Amino acid sequence: IIGGEGNGGIIYPASHCGRDAVVGAALFLTQLARSGETVSTLRASYPNWFMSKDKLDLPPVDVDAALKALEAAHPEAEVNVVDGVKFDLDEGWVHLRKSNTEPIIRVYAEAESAEAAAELAGRFKEELNALLSSLGN
Repeated sequence: IIGGEGNGGIIYPASHCGRDAVVGAALFLTQLARSGETVSTLRASYPNWFMSKDKLDLPPVDVDAALKALEAAHPEAEVNVVDGVKFDLDEGWVHLRKSNTEPIIRVYAEAESAEAAAELAGRFKEELNALLSSLGN
């Protein structure tokens, strides 16, 4: 299992449990050495995905209830709730995660184009915002 963040920090427990960008580079180089491929060939084997990052300011309502309702509204998605709520969909994925330092939810999405990622993030952001508003009334 490998964990990572958008800032380049990789967590690879087989090495140590702290963030370390050099570990990511070492894993890539290890795969390169084992495969005998060139950097460009190995990179070309990875899918091209685009990320959208956004955030949503949170009102003083039951955010967890809104996230549960959003989860229920998407039975077509494979949902992971290990760290926030991540929706795996045919067209990409969306991850909604409450900040530990400010009253916001971070909205991340990946899809096969920048436009599709932004649309996916925007769609889930709008849905969650509507749910949050309904809880405030």
